[in-house]
Amino acid sequence: MTTVLRCLASIAATVAIAAGLLFYNINYSIPVVGPVPAEVRVEPGDSLTSVARKLQEQKVITNGWFFLLWARARGAEKRIHRGLYRFDSGVAPREVLERLLTGKGVFLSVTVPEGLTVKEIAVLLDKMQIADKEKFLTEASNSTLLANIGLQGKGLEGYLFPTTYHFTPATTEKDIIITMVEQFRKLSQPILAQRPSSMRLTAHEILTLASIIEKETGITEERALVSAVFHNRLKQQMPLQSDPTVIYGIKDFNGNLTRKDLQDANPYNTYRIAALPPGPICNPSVASIKAALQPADVPYLYFVSKNDGTHLFSETIEAHNRAVRTYQPVRTNPQTPRKVAARQ
Repeated sequence: MTTVLRCLASIAATVAIAAGLLFYNINYSIPVVGPVPAEVRVEPGDSLTSVARKLQEQKVITNGWFFLLWARARGAEKRIHRGLYRFDSGVAPREVLERLLTGKGVFLSVTVPEGLTVKEIAVLLDKMQIADKEKFLTEASNSTLLANIGLQGKGLEGYLFPTTYHFTPATTEKDIIITMVEQFRKLSQPILAQRPSSMRLTAHEILTLASIIEKETGITEERALVSAVFHNRLKQQMPLQSDPTVIYGIKDFNGNLTRKDLQDANPYNTYRIAALPPGPICNPSVASIKAALQPADVPYLYFVSKNDGTHLFSETIEAHNRAVRTYQPVRTNPQTPRKVAARQ
């Protein structure tokens, strides 16, 4: 008798599921009405179950359980595309599943940190599977593209605005670059346009200086001080002696900056040239651009790392040398890596 009851229960459950799926199928193309538009983010490793739960929580679908069964019947278990989906009002469950399976309407998010170089951005986008690194770098040096976006003769470095972006899988490397440059023009160019008439540096030179400031310090309060050191040096036609510029000019830098590197001739070696390098060495923040435009009113010509992220600033070479002896022990081996910036 127990076996019979179990069989009947199993049959009843099967019939109920079949009836539910039939009902869901009938209503599968009917748009869901809810508090839309809604956003659902599918993270790497999200299971179909968790995706269905997110959709129901955002009221994109009304029944996550039946949606899950239907999606599994479609073989969707391992075919869902990750990314950020936006659903407007009146989207039917059938369309929801189609978008998940095809990636239609998906947005891949990436945050580009301040201070990355073009090459580092290419690596980041490649790692996030948003762009191909080699294709991105090819487009970055495409003279036609650079001319079209007004950067011919300047290059792309410095003009890719650091912020969070949302790209679709279909966004090309070319369009990604254009989008980032447009963000730069929207948010950074108005600031550069405010440079004082007394400042002889061009907008490109200000951006170059901002990129050096970005690399020299991550301390907000120090940016204007670092800027002052470099402005003072430029006025006195002193070499900037900035390690980050030298590093930028070294192909395949291995992480160790030697005295020999400081003696090599390249246009980014600010130990050998008493001027700014030919262009930015990274893509700087708005804060660094503002600092380049508004240096602190101080007479400093030197600064040295205190090995805790901050720097000690000095006006004279004597005071600076004392600071160097305190914070940067003398290295007798000329090949020993150096970490000091703007020494003399």
